[in-house]
Amino acid sequence: MDQPTQRAATQADAADLSRLGYAQELFRTMGGFSNFALSFSIISILTGAVALYDYGLEMGGPAEMAFGWPLVVTFTLAVTLSMAELAAAIPTSGGNYHWSAILGGKAWGWFTAWFNIVGLVAALAAIDYGCAQFLTPLVGLPSEAGVILAVYSVILLSHALINHFGIKLVAWLNDASVTVHIAGVLVIAGAIFAFAPKHEIGFFFQTATATSHPYGWAFILGLLQAQWTMTGYDASAHVSEETVDPRRRVPWSMVLSVVVSALVGYLLLLALTLAITDIPSALHAVDASGNHVPAVIAILRQSLGERAGTLASALAAMAMWFCGLSTITSNSRAVYAFARDDGMPLSRLWRQVSRKHLTPAPAIWFSAATAFAALVYSGAYSVATSISTIALYLSYTIPVLLKVRAPERLAIFPGWNLGRYSRWINIVAIAWTAFISVVLVLPPNELSGKTLAGVTLALAVWYRLSERNRYRGPAIHLNVGVG
Repeated sequence: MDQPTQRAATQADAADLSRLGYAQELFRTMGGFSNFALSFSIISILTGAVALYDYGLEMGGPAEMAFGWPLVVTFTLAVTLSMAELAAAIPTSGGNYHWSAILGGKAWGWFTAWFNIVGLVAALAAIDYGCAQFLTPLVGLPSEAGVILAVYSVILLSHALINHFGIKLVAWLNDASVTVHIAGVLVIAGAIFAFAPKHEIGFFFQTATATSHPYGWAFILGLLQAQWTMTGYDASAHVSEETVDPRRRVPWSMVLSVVVSALVGYLLLLALTLAITDIPSALHAVDASGNHVPAVIAILRQSLGERAGTLASALAAMAMWFCGLSTITSNSRAVYAFARDDGMPLSRLWRQVSRKHLTPAPAIWFSAATAFAALVYSGAYSVATSISTIALYLSYTIPVLLKVRAPERLAIFPGWNLGRYSRWINIVAIAWTAFISVVLVLPPNELSGKTLAGVTLALAVWYRLSERNRYRGPAIHLNVGVG
């Protein structure tokens, strides 16, 4: 797109945003590929599928990868399609917060915003801590809790600084992230298929569990691995106000990010699983100091040798770094959009935009600080991922539920919608979210259930005593769902 054409497009998008009730404050330069890259980077198959590989393998064995991944992807697509339809109708930062407010009223919007922010904070904590776990042994540091926490802090700081200095730099890095993820998977899988000793294909479908649970139940618990990976595609909606032609580009970016991640991720899981020497040695590997080594690092080193395995592990750590960078972008926009409508304490601070860089700088640093605190609180990696998954899917599905309940309140954008299939796809999305939300609060992740119950109760009390009368809701106009 040449500069005059892009300028005309951005002016039209700014006018569209004005009709929705907001001024153009953020820097609108992001194209369709960069918007896709943001969600693709947060889904990050080299983060979720790899960092929780131990958990999935322990719960459901090889068959967790063979059957759990496509099962989760199928139902996740129902959620994604439902959200994409909403993103086309209401292209604003804060995405699902505005969708819920329009379809159900200010209270629904307020709770959706908080669930989304809590989910993104927990996701950022888990992503960057997972990156620190991989990076620490790769750079020769001891894999001790204090050292990993220090590395985690440096990673968080790097993400906040880059986001602070501009969306163009973030977009460029996210574009590079797509290459790192896809090339990384092809390199890892290609090296395994070409050089590593492998099991026969039947091993990929073996049912085994390293827990005391009956296999069927352990398999269901192991779905966390795939389900946590398939989160974060709402990022495309969160940067709608920084994307050119968001009504068309954002929905396609959300859907394509899930589809491409699903295909490339399945190839990675197949290669890693067939390269396992034996399951106990993969799950209980340790380094020279006796510290636990993630199963994927152990598999790669055992199958490809120390040097090649370390190189492949470095690719995974790089992908995790990109994932965290994108997540802080998404979270800061959710915070900015909510604070812009005076929905948060100290909203005047969090809604400020840097005059020099046109980024929501205070919201970026808020995201980094709360992610650090969330990791220290949750302790267990699977607990942090469970909290983020459930909170995010609640924020995804609340507006979908409201759309099913009152479809006449949303003017569907004619350029992107599900047509006559919309209602049934929405119902499948709601049912899946209800199912997975129950599964993910069961032992060993019961702390996630207790935490979310406590957060929900605290939000309800806070809203009842204070926000119900103080908070006026978003400025967005109801009668302009169609551009």
